[in-house]
Amino acid sequence: MLSGRGEMWRKQNAREEISALEPGVCLTIPVGTHFQFRAVEKLIAVAVTMPPWPGNDEAFGVDGPRDWRSVRE
Repeated sequence: MLSGRGEMWRKQNAREEISALEPGVCLTIPVGTHFQFRAVEKLIAVAVTMPPWPGNDEAFGVDGPRDWRSVRE
């Protein structure tokens, strides 16, 4: 994260967590992890994929935290 504030939800198998996003924070998203993020204030972030992202067929929508649904609808 470069600036702003937000939150990232990640779920891998039975493990689920919401992490604060703020300047200086670095998070990993292992292959197969469900994730969503939301801005509390304008976010500026850098994202890197290793190996390179294979394309649009790699990603699909998932339901996130119940209390976030009203934000998306």
